[in-house]
Amino acid sequence: MAVSNNTQSILTTYALGSCVGVMAYDPAVKAAGILHLMLPDSSISPEKAASQPAMFADTGLPLFFRALAGLHVDPRRLQILVAGGASVLNGQDPFRIGDRNARAALDWLRGHNLPVRQRHTGGTENRTVHLEVDTGRVSLKMPTGAETLTLAV
Repeated sequence: MAVSNNTQSILTTYALGSCVGVMAYDPAVKAAGILHLMLPDSSISPEKAASQPAMFADTGLPLFFRALAGLHVDPRRLQILVAGGASVLNGQDPFRIGDRNARAALDWLRGHNLPVRQRHTGGTENRTVHLEVDTGRVSLKMPTGAETLTLAV
C-alpha cells in the first residue's frame, strides 16, 4: 500500500495476477494511493492480518482509506479504479482467488458508498499499474499490451 500527495511521485504495483489493485485519486488535492491486496478475507490468518493488514481486502481497505484521509482527500471526489483479479492459471483456478478478491474489494467499496469509476478485472493476464499523482493518469501494462486510463475528472 502506498499513498502520496507528492506530485512528482508515480505509485506502482507490479504483477497483479489474482491480486487486486485499488487505485484512488482526488484531483482537487492531487493525492493518490494504491492498495495491492492478495486475499479477500483476513479470517484465514489473523496473525498475518495483524502484521500485514494491507494484504487482505477486509483489513487493507479500511487502512487504505484512513491513510488517504490523512492526505485530506474527500471521499466524494475520489476517482477509484479496481484492477486485477485475474485467473492466471489459464482459468484452472478451483479456488477462484482472483474473482473472490475482486468481489471482496468491490463489495466493500459499494458498502462504504465509494463508487468505482473504472474497472479492469478478470481475464487471465497479470497487470502492472503506474499511477501518476500529479495527473491521475494510470498506465496499465499486460503481457499482450498496454492501456492508458485517467482518474482525473
